[in-house]
Amino acid sequence: MPREEISINYGKLIADSAKLANFIKTKKKVFIEGVYGIPAGGILPAYIIAKEFGVPLLSNLTFITSPENILVVDDLIDSGRTLEPYIKRGFRTAVLYNKKRKRSVDVSKTFVFSNAPDVWIHLPHESGRDIPVEENVTRILQYLGEDTERDGLKETPKRVIKALKEMTKGYNEKVEDILTVFDKEGYDEMVLLRNIEFTSLCEHHMLPFSGVAHIAYIPSKKIVGISKLARVLDIYSKRLQNQERITEQIATSLNKHLKPMGVAVIIESQHFCMKCRGVMKQNSTMVTSKLTGVFRDDKNLARQEFLSLISRDN
Repeated sequence: MPREEISINYGKLIADSAKLANFIKTKKKVFIEGVYGIPAGGILPAYIIAKEFGVPLLSNLTFITSPENILVVDDLIDSGRTLEPYIKRGFRTAVLYNKKRKRSVDVSKTFVFSNAPDVWIHLPHESGRDIPVEENVTRILQYLGEDTERDGLKETPKRVIKALKEMTKGYNEKVEDILTVFDKEGYDEMVLLRNIEFTSLCEHHMLPFSGVAHIAYIPSKKIVGISKLARVLDIYSKRLQNQERITEQIATSLNKHLKPMGVAVIIESQHFCMKCRGVMKQNSTMVTSKLTGVFRDDKNLARQEFLSLISRDN
Protein backbone atom coordinates (compact mmCIF):
# COMPACT_ATOMS: atom_id res chain seq x y z
CA MET A 1 0.00 0.00 0.00
CA PRO A 2 1.67 3.27 -1.10
CA ARG A 3 2.13 6.05 1.41
CA GLU A 4 -0.60 8.70 1.40
CA GLU A 5 0.48 11.76 -0.56
CA ILE A 6 -0.65 15.38 -1.06
CA SER A 7 0.33 17.60 -4.01
CA ILE A 8 0.42 21.40 -3.81
CA ASN A 9 0.64 23.57 -6.95
CA TYR A 10 2.12 27.05 -7.36
CA GLY A 11 -1.27 28.76 -7.24
CA LYS A 12 -2.07 27.33 -3.83
CA LEU A 13 1.46 27.98 -2.57
CA ILE A 14 1.26 31.68 -3.54
CA ALA A 15 -2.25 32.12 -2.10
CA ASP A 16 -1.31 30.38 1.14
CA SER A 17 1.83 32.53 1.44
CA ALA A 18 -0.27 35.70 1.27
CA LYS A 19 -2.65 34.30 3.88
CA LEU A 20 0.31 33.47 6.12
CA ALA A 21 1.51 37.08 5.82
CA ASN A 22 -1.94 38.37 6.81
CA PHE A 23 -2.06 35.95 9.73
CA ILE A 24 1.27 37.25 11.01
CA LYS A 25 -0.01 40.83 10.68
CA THR A 26 -2.94 39.97 12.96
CA LYS A 27 -0.35 39.15 15.62
CA LYS A 28 0.92 42.75 15.29
CA LYS A 29 4.20 41.52 13.89
CA VAL A 30 6.03 43.19 11.00
CA PHE A 31 9.68 42.29 10.60
CA ILE A 32 11.21 45.60 9.59
CA GLU A 33 14.68 44.38 8.59
CA GLY A 34 13.46 41.80 6.13
CA VAL A 35 12.37 38.26 5.34
CA TYR A 36 14.66 35.35 4.53
CA GLY A 37 13.59 32.20 2.71
CA ILE A 38 15.30 28.90 3.49
CA PRO A 39 16.43 27.31 0.20
CA ALA A 40 14.76 25.91 -1.72
CA GLY A 41 11.19 25.62 -0.48
CA GLY A 42 11.13 28.82 1.57
CA ILE A 43 12.22 31.26 -1.14
CA LEU A 44 8.87 31.76 -2.90
CA PRO A 45 6.83 32.09 0.33
CA ALA A 46 9.46 34.51 1.69
CA TYR A 47 9.18 36.62 -1.47
CA ILE A 48 5.38 36.83 -1.15
CA ILE A 49 5.54 37.64 2.57
CA ALA A 50 8.27 40.28 2.10
CA LYS A 51 6.15 41.91 -0.61
CA GLU A 52 3.07 41.92 1.65
CA PHE A 53 5.09 43.47 4.49
CA GLY A 54 6.90 45.95 2.21
CA VAL A 55 10.30 44.88 3.56
CA PRO A 56 13.45 43.55 1.85
CA LEU A 57 13.83 39.94 0.77
CA LEU A 58 17.17 38.90 2.24
CA SER A 59 19.60 36.69 0.36
CA ASN A 60 21.71 35.72 3.39
CA LEU A 61 21.92 36.18 7.15
CA THR A 62 25.68 36.44 7.50
CA PHE A 63 25.95 39.90 9.09
CA ILE A 64 22.67 40.05 10.95
CA THR A 65 22.89 41.56 14.45
CA SER A 66 19.19 41.83 15.33
CA PRO A 67 17.61 38.45 14.50
CA GLU A 68 14.39 39.35 16.33
CA ASN A 69 13.63 41.85 13.51
CA ILE A 70 13.90 39.24 10.77
CA LEU A 71 11.46 36.53 9.75
CA VAL A 72 12.86 33.22 8.46
CA VAL A 73 10.41 31.34 6.23
CA ASP A 74 10.15 27.76 5.01
CA ASP A 75 7.48 25.83 3.18
CA LEU A 76 6.86 23.12 5.80
CA ILE A 77 7.99 21.68 9.11
CA ASP A 78 8.75 17.97 9.06
CA SER A 79 11.27 16.96 11.72
CA GLY A 80 11.97 20.62 12.55
CA ARG A 81 15.71 20.18 12.06
CA THR A 82 15.84 22.70 9.20
CA LEU A 83 14.38 25.46 11.39
CA GLU A 84 16.34 24.52 14.51
CA PRO A 85 19.55 26.52 13.85
CA TYR A 86 17.52 29.67 13.07
CA ILE A 87 15.39 29.27 16.19
CA LYS A 88 18.52 28.86 18.30
CA ARG A 89 19.98 32.08 16.85
CA GLY A 90 16.88 34.04 17.91
CA PHE A 91 15.11 34.48 14.57
CA ARG A 92 11.33 34.28 14.42
CA THR A 93 10.21 31.62 12.01
CA ALA A 94 7.17 30.93 9.86
CA VAL A 95 6.01 28.02 7.73
CA LEU A 96 3.10 27.34 5.46
CA TYR A 97 2.44 23.76 6.51
CA ASN A 98 3.16 22.00 9.79
CA LYS A 99 3.09 18.20 9.83
CA LYS A 100 1.42 17.10 13.03
CA ARG A 101 3.95 14.75 14.55
CA LYS A 102 6.15 14.35 17.59
CA ARG A 103 9.52 16.06 17.30
CA SER A 104 12.40 17.00 19.57
CA VAL A 105 12.71 20.54 18.19
CA ASP A 106 10.58 23.23 19.89
CA VAL A 107 8.64 24.98 17.11
CA SER A 108 5.90 26.33 19.35
CA LYS A 109 6.73 29.97 18.54
CA THR A 110 6.76 29.42 14.78
CA PHE A 111 3.98 31.12 12.81
CA VAL A 112 2.02 28.40 10.99
CA PHE A 113 -0.57 28.92 8.25
CA SER A 114 -1.98 25.39 8.27
CA ASN A 115 -1.49 22.08 10.04
CA ALA A 116 -1.09 19.12 7.70
CA PRO A 117 -1.32 15.37 8.24
CA ASP A 118 1.94 13.45 8.54
CA VAL A 119 2.01 12.35 4.89
CA TRP A 120 4.36 12.87 1.96
CA ILE A 121 3.78 16.37 0.56
CA HIS A 122 4.82 17.15 -3.01
CA LEU A 123 5.67 20.82 -3.48
CA PRO A 124 5.78 22.56 -6.87
CA HIS A 125 9.55 23.19 -6.90
CA GLU A 126 9.99 19.42 -6.77
CA SER A 127 9.67 18.31 -10.37
CA GLY A 128 8.35 14.79 -10.65
CA ARG A 129 7.17 12.30 -8.10
CA ASP A 130 10.47 10.68 -7.08
CA ILE A 131 13.04 12.94 -8.73
CA PRO A 132 13.98 15.00 -5.65
CA VAL A 133 14.78 11.87 -3.64
CA GLU A 134 16.71 10.33 -6.51
CA GLU A 135 18.71 13.52 -6.89
CA ASN A 136 19.79 13.15 -3.28
CA VAL A 137 21.13 9.68 -4.05
CA THR A 138 22.97 11.12 -7.04
CA ARG A 139 24.52 13.79 -4.84
CA ILE A 140 25.73 11.16 -2.38
CA LEU A 141 27.39 9.24 -5.21
CA GLN A 142 29.05 12.43 -6.42
CA TYR A 143 30.20 13.19 -2.87
CA LEU A 144 31.90 9.77 -2.82
CA GLY A 145 33.78 10.76 -5.96
CA GLU A 146 31.84 8.61 -8.41
CA ASP A 147 30.98 9.37 -12.02
CA THR A 148 27.19 9.13 -11.93
CA GLU A 149 27.02 9.03 -15.74
CA ARG A 150 28.93 5.77 -16.11
CA ASP A 151 26.83 2.80 -17.19
CA GLY A 152 26.88 0.99 -13.87
CA LEU A 153 25.49 3.99 -11.96
CA LYS A 154 23.05 5.63 -14.37
CA GLU A 155 20.03 3.80 -12.94
CA THR A 156 21.39 3.40 -9.42
CA PRO A 157 19.41 6.29 -7.83
CA LYS A 158 16.13 4.79 -9.07
CA ARG A 159 17.14 1.35 -7.87
CA VAL A 160 18.13 2.68 -4.45
CA ILE A 161 14.78 4.43 -3.97
CA LYS A 162 12.90 1.32 -5.12
CA ALA A 163 14.89 -0.87 -2.74
CA LEU A 164 14.39 1.49 0.21
CA LYS A 165 10.64 1.62 -0.42
CA GLU A 166 10.50 -2.18 -0.45
CA MET A 167 12.64 -2.49 2.68
CA THR A 168 10.50 0.01 4.61
CA LYS A 169 7.05 -1.02 3.40
CA GLY A 170 6.07 -1.89 6.97
CA TYR A 171 5.27 1.78 7.57
CA ASN A 172 2.23 1.36 5.33
CA GLU A 173 0.89 -1.82 6.97
CA LYS A 174 -1.06 -2.39 10.18
CA VAL A 175 -1.12 -5.57 12.21
CA GLU A 176 -4.89 -5.35 12.73
CA ASP A 177 -5.39 -5.46 8.95
CA ILE A 178 -3.64 -8.82 8.53
CA LEU A 179 -4.17 -10.66 11.81
CA THR A 180 -6.89 -13.28 11.22
CA VAL A 181 -8.02 -14.96 14.44
CA PHE A 182 -10.07 -18.11 15.06
CA ASP A 183 -11.67 -19.81 18.04
CA LYS A 184 -9.08 -22.04 19.73
CA GLU A 185 -11.55 -25.01 19.86
CA GLY A 186 -10.13 -26.31 23.09
CA TYR A 187 -6.46 -26.06 22.18
CA ASP A 188 -4.49 -24.75 25.15
CA GLU A 189 -0.86 -25.70 24.45
CA MET A 190 1.96 -23.66 22.98
CA VAL A 191 1.88 -22.42 19.40
CA LEU A 192 5.40 -21.81 18.11
CA LEU A 193 6.77 -20.62 14.79
CA ARG A 194 10.56 -20.72 14.88
CA ASN A 195 13.41 -19.77 12.56
CA ILE A 196 11.40 -17.08 10.76
CA GLU A 197 13.88 -15.32 8.49
CA PHE A 198 13.88 -11.54 8.32
CA THR A 199 15.96 -8.56 7.23
CA SER A 200 15.64 -5.05 8.60
CA LEU A 201 17.47 -1.73 8.32
CA CYS A 202 19.39 -0.36 11.28
CA GLU A 203 18.06 3.12 12.04
CA HIS A 204 21.52 4.38 13.03
CA HIS A 205 23.42 3.62 9.82
CA MET A 206 20.70 2.38 7.42
CA LEU A 207 22.66 -0.86 7.05
CA PRO A 208 20.87 -4.23 7.14
CA PHE A 209 20.67 -6.65 10.00
CA SER A 210 19.21 -10.08 9.43
CA GLY A 211 18.57 -13.34 11.19
CA VAL A 212 15.69 -15.38 12.57
CA ALA A 213 12.86 -14.87 15.02
CA HIS A 214 11.09 -17.41 17.21
CA ILE A 215 7.53 -16.43 18.14
CA ALA A 216 5.28 -18.40 20.49
CA TYR A 217 2.04 -17.90 22.39
CA ILE A 218 -0.35 -19.94 24.50
CA PRO A 219 -3.94 -19.20 23.48
CA SER A 220 -6.60 -18.09 25.90
CA LYS A 221 -9.63 -17.86 23.60
CA LYS A 222 -8.24 -17.21 20.13
CA ILE A 223 -5.60 -18.62 17.80
CA VAL A 224 -4.14 -16.94 14.73
CA GLY A 225 -3.31 -18.21 11.25
CA ILE A 226 0.29 -19.36 11.60
CA SER A 227 1.57 -17.39 8.61
CA LYS A 228 0.35 -14.24 10.32
CA LEU A 229 3.09 -14.54 12.93
CA ALA A 230 5.60 -14.18 10.11
CA ARG A 231 3.61 -11.27 8.69
CA VAL A 232 3.69 -9.46 12.05
CA LEU A 233 7.48 -9.84 12.03
CA ASP A 234 7.61 -8.44 8.49
CA ILE A 235 5.46 -5.43 9.35
CA TYR A 236 7.74 -4.35 12.17
CA SER A 237 11.06 -5.33 10.58
CA LYS A 238 10.37 -3.56 7.28
CA ARG A 239 11.10 -0.16 8.80
CA LEU A 240 14.11 1.72 10.09
CA GLN A 241 14.52 -0.19 13.31
CA ASN A 242 16.56 -1.52 16.15
CA GLN A 243 16.32 -5.14 17.18
CA GLU A 244 15.12 -4.43 20.70
CA ARG A 245 12.14 -2.46 19.41
CA ILE A 246 11.07 -5.14 16.94
CA THR A 247 11.10 -7.73 19.71
CA GLU A 248 8.99 -5.53 21.97
CA GLN A 249 6.54 -4.55 19.21
CA ILE A 250 5.81 -8.15 18.18
CA ALA A 251 5.08 -9.24 21.76
CA THR A 252 2.98 -6.16 22.54
CA SER A 253 0.97 -6.52 19.34
CA LEU A 254 0.17 -10.22 19.89
CA ASN A 255 -0.81 -9.53 23.50
CA LYS A 256 -3.15 -6.78 22.36
CA HIS A 257 -4.90 -8.66 19.57
CA LEU A 258 -4.93 -12.25 20.89
CA LYS A 259 -5.01 -11.66 24.65
CA PRO A 260 -3.21 -14.99 25.15
CA MET A 261 -1.96 -16.53 28.38
CA GLY A 262 1.53 -15.46 27.34
CA VAL A 263 3.78 -14.48 24.44
CA ALA A 264 7.45 -15.32 23.89
CA VAL A 265 9.65 -13.68 21.25
CA ILE A 266 13.36 -14.26 20.71
CA ILE A 267 15.27 -12.68 17.83
CA GLU A 268 18.80 -13.59 16.76
CA SER A 269 20.55 -11.54 14.11
CA GLN A 270 23.82 -10.28 12.71
CA HIS A 271 24.29 -6.56 12.12
CA PHE A 272 26.19 -5.20 9.14
CA CYS A 273 26.93 -1.99 11.04
CA MET A 274 29.23 -4.24 13.11
CA LYS A 275 30.39 -6.53 10.31
CA CYS A 276 31.46 -4.02 7.64
CA ARG A 277 32.35 -0.92 9.70
CA GLY A 278 33.20 0.10 13.23
CA VAL A 279 34.36 -2.85 15.35
CA MET A 280 34.39 -5.17 12.28
CA LYS A 281 33.20 -8.29 14.11
CA GLN A 282 32.13 -10.85 11.52
CA ASN A 283 30.57 -13.65 13.55
CA SER A 284 28.85 -11.95 16.48
CA THR A 285 25.13 -12.55 16.97
CA MET A 286 22.79 -10.27 18.88
CA VAL A 287 19.94 -11.94 20.81
CA THR A 288 16.92 -10.11 22.21
CA SER A 289 13.90 -11.52 24.02
CA LYS A 290 10.50 -10.50 25.30
CA LEU A 291 8.48 -12.86 27.50
CA THR A 292 5.02 -12.07 28.86
CA GLY A 293 2.39 -13.86 30.91
CA VAL A 294 3.12 -17.50 31.72
CA PHE A 295 6.44 -17.32 29.84
CA ARG A 296 7.66 -14.63 32.22
CA ASP A 297 7.85 -16.95 35.21
CA ASP A 298 11.18 -18.77 35.03
CA LYS A 299 9.70 -21.59 37.14
CA ASN A 300 6.90 -22.18 34.67
CA LEU A 301 7.14 -25.17 32.32
CA ALA A 302 6.02 -23.01 29.39
CA ARG A 303 9.24 -21.00 29.48
CA GLN A 304 11.35 -24.14 29.71
CA GLU A 305 9.46 -25.81 26.88
CA PHE A 306 9.83 -22.74 24.65
CA LEU A 307 13.58 -22.51 25.20
CA SER A 308 13.94 -26.25 24.65
CA LEU A 309 11.98 -26.24 21.38
CA ILE A 310 13.85 -23.33 19.78
CA SER A 311 17.24 -24.85 20.66
CA ARG A 312 16.52 -28.16 18.91
CA ASP A 313 18.27 -28.91 15.63
CA ASN A 314 16.06 -28.63 12.57
